[in-house]
Amino acid sequence: MARKGKDPRPSWDEYFMEIAAVVAKRSNCLRRSVGAVIMKDNHILSAGYNGTPKGVTNCFEGGCPRCAGKVASGTHLEECLCTHAEQNAICQAACYGNSIAGGTIYITISPCLTCAKLIINSGLKEVVYGGDYAFLDTVKKMFKAAGVKHRKFTGSKVEG
Repeated sequence: MARKGKDPRPSWDEYFMEIAAVVAKRSNCLRRSVGAVIMKDNHILSAGYNGTPKGVTNCFEGGCPRCAGKVASGTHLEECLCTHAEQNAICQAACYGNSIAGGTIYITISPCLTCAKLIINSGLKEVVYGGDYAFLDTVKKMFKAAGVKHRKFTGSKVEG
């Protein structure tokens, strides 16, 4: 029997952003928890969160010298051992043989320059992000030149 009235389910954007927020809870970074979900045709292909690489001691266990220190945000980046959520989601797709070309990535914060380059070269066609984290004009210009759509999530507030 068909439903009457408004669909009570979350929109696709809300659904994938909520999943990205849950994925962020697995982050082992002491400074920021970020989650990413890659989808295509409304199916999840991959997910990732930020933290130290496989086999490296977790940040919360002292694995990352930058996280263990008391440095200001945006400084001493050369000391950081963490991999970004977008990087991990793209790597997980590659590791398990999932083509993400033509897909969309949902990220709890806007991507950095390095992640933007990976997003473009992996063939992703859209970026939906939650909060703004130094979303550089350079990144926006690169996305435009590469034909990658980007938009800020405007649905229900998602923690992450």
